[in-house]
Amino acid sequence: MAIFNPIKVLVVDDEESIRRLAEKEIAGLRRSVMTAGSARQAMDILARQQFDVVVLDVRLPDADGLELLEKVQETTPDVEVILITGYGDIDSAVEAMKAGAYDYITKPFALDRLELVIEKAYQRVCLQREIRLLRHSQTSQPRQKLVGHSSSIQGIHYLIEKVAPASVPVLITGESGTGKDVVARAIHENSKRCNQPLIIKNCGTLQKELVRSELFGYCKGAFTGANESQEGLLALAHQGTLFLDEVGELPLEVQASLLRVLENQTYRRVGDKQERQVDLRFLFATNRNLAEEVSRERFHEALYHRINVFHIELPALRDRKEDIPLLVDYFLGLLSAGSNVCHISKNVMQHLLGYQWPGNIRELRNVIERGIILSENGMITARALPRELVERSDGAGGENPFLSLQEIEKWHIARVLDHSAGNRTQAAAVLGISRRTLYRKIREYQLD
Repeated sequence: MAIFNPIKVLVVDDEESIRRLAEKEIAGLRRSVMTAGSARQAMDILARQQFDVVVLDVRLPDADGLELLEKVQETTPDVEVILITGYGDIDSAVEAMKAGAYDYITKPFALDRLELVIEKAYQRVCLQREIRLLRHSQTSQPRQKLVGHSSSIQGIHYLIEKVAPASVPVLITGESGTGKDVVARAIHENSKRCNQPLIIKNCGTLQKELVRSELFGYCKGAFTGANESQEGLLALAHQGTLFLDEVGELPLEVQASLLRVLENQTYRRVGDKQERQVDLRFLFATNRNLAEEVSRERFHEALYHRINVFHIELPALRDRKEDIPLLVDYFLGLLSAGSNVCHISKNVMQHLLGYQWPGNIRELRNVIERGIILSENGMITARALPRELVERSDGAGGENPFLSLQEIEKWHIARVLDHSAGNRTQAAAVLGISRRTLYRKIREYQLD
């Protein structure tokens, strides 16, 4: 994930000439520079803002460089420190590098040498952050998109288009497997923060006693086993988007702390007395009825009202069966990557349309993936379907497992439009109808 931000540099030196040189010569489009003349001033700045690189003088009027290095590492773990030293202090600089400093330069120094070291230090910062981002924002599965032409899915696309540019929290609800994570990704990718990280965390996977430290981070010595300071997901998602799936699983005491972040964009790490500022957008998802959870005092009422600024509810797959043929085509193409695309028999499609899909889109994807494995000569037959699906897709309860002619026509027109990339002249020719008739059908079926 390429994130194009200027390098944020803090220069700490008691010599005013060096601070002025840094502000005038080092700062630019590539680098953003702030300066401090003392250790105390530097710590005040670090408590309020995040930096990538700290350029630190070994000798300061109110602190030793080695002591300050340790404090900087505790305050901002995701930062690299470069020491400025005189020839008489090289031994101290070497000790500092053993303690975790990135590099040192000696006075008097060449400006291009300092710029080069800053660039190399920033590359290490980016690598460390990239590794952490991959753990939370990437999966081994191919990314999915929101597929369908049903009126409910068109409504979801409309809501995503409207809310994505805003910075308000979004609450995404729906049954398990309906694609809440797909909607969250679509909101982020269409937002102003699309070039920043999207951090995804399923709150149901967090151990109750570690929830606060994973979200907010912790300081060295905050609890047994905290041998060094660690940033949390809030800091990792800074300037980007934090998507908390299954937010209803968070403990009540953590919900209260999360409310504070939503209200003023500040938080405290575990064991830290200093408040820290953060800039991020929140997305939430749950398959629970949070209003009911509030009435039962299992969810923080104020937090519920704060995250429910904009609500998107996803329909179950059984309520939009006209999208099943499109979803089948999509998954056949997605999951057949690297080999010939499989096809399904008419009998299989009838079974898929007659099934109620308690697992929703996730279950459909798994069925298609299984079918591809068991396909014969590129054809998925009923033999490749799970037995329980075949047994339960017989139209139980009086439901008709077949599509009406109108539904088939709508699906076929939508498929041809997709195939022709929206070129209506080409689509009309493939369908064997006039453009005027095609336009009428598009309006009739709300395919525009």
